[in-house]
Amino acid sequence: MSQDAGSSPDVALSSPAAGPGRHGLTYPCETPGDGRSLPVAEGVRWIRMPMPGSLKYINLWAIRDDAPGQPGWTLVDTGLQLPDTAAAWRRVLAEDLAPGTPKRIIATHMHPDHVGMAGWLGKKFDIALWMTRLEYLTCRVLVADTGRPAPQDGERFYRAAGWTDDQIEVYRTRFGGFGKSVYALPDSYRRLRDGEVIRIGDHDWTVVVGTGHSPEHACLYCPDLKLLISGDQVLPKISSNVSVHPTEPDADPLGDWLSSIDKIRSLVPDDVLVLPAHNEPFHGLHARLNRLAAGHARGLERLLERLHEPRRVIDVFGALFARPINTDSLMSLATGEALAHLNHLLAQGRITRRRDDAGVHWYQVI
Repeated sequence: MSQDAGSSPDVALSSPAAGPGRHGLTYPCETPGDGRSLPVAEGVRWIRMPMPGSLKYINLWAIRDDAPGQPGWTLVDTGLQLPDTAAAWRRVLAEDLAPGTPKRIIATHMHPDHVGMAGWLGKKFDIALWMTRLEYLTCRVLVADTGRPAPQDGERFYRAAGWTDDQIEVYRTRFGGFGKSVYALPDSYRRLRDGEVIRIGDHDWTVVVGTGHSPEHACLYCPDLKLLISGDQVLPKISSNVSVHPTEPDADPLGDWLSSIDKIRSLVPDDVLVLPAHNEPFHGLHARLNRLAAGHARGLERLLERLHEPRRVIDVFGALFARPINTDSLMSLATGEALAHLNHLLAQGRITRRRDDAGVHWYQVI
């Protein structure tokens, strides 16, 4: 079931700020202009692609991938399907990446700002899309929701969270918006696997899969260059959205997310330059991972304090989010994030859930 059209799937509402040099992070790179690129390492360019909404930009990456007599690039992530994105790609390809043409596209995950132009680029250059299996198939399912009426399962999901009839009607009207920002995906793809080593140009890159933000998110780690393309799995100044969705109402994505923090910390050394999808490249990977884990731990403790009395999902927003939840898109995001925390506590056996006669769920500390 598709996410709401107006929500951003990338950013958590409970994002802690982290200014330059704070919390053990440093930002060594010059920033490209809108729709332009700059080198950040040997054979790697940072493309800063504008996008609407509060994020304003997504970071895309071009990795030099030459063959004898054939200069080329591997592109990592693609931006939203928008006329402005297409125009920016034409300019970057003709100027910043010339000479050389794209040889393949790697999408870290299935959210529209990452995969939205993959079909357009693939068709233009007759090149393959490389993704993990769950990301590719999940994207195909969500795109197929375009034009469908909102399902009853989705309505029950939001009613159980405590939504009003008016709020559920907004969900109905916005359902299916995911596909509007995604150019038609290719009908085939090349599967990425966790731990796989890919040769790109002169260097090997290892696929490190994380979960929680999306089903099978692929990060790319290059030991030679000491680089980690982290996508949305590790961001320096904002927290990635970790949400429960109507398709899997009993999921524990926060448990997956916390496990992925431990996994990345164990597999990727702290001396890498992290190339994230949003904000700026940074040093300080392990400090950032530790801070993300600690932030969720504090949120869970605040939530437990709130649950000494029975609460609905919509009653616990104040324990998790500093900002007021006062728009339709924020309502959707807050519900998904709050459920991620509640489901994690349920999985740990620390709280209970009961359903009343109106179909609303109530949560309480055991």
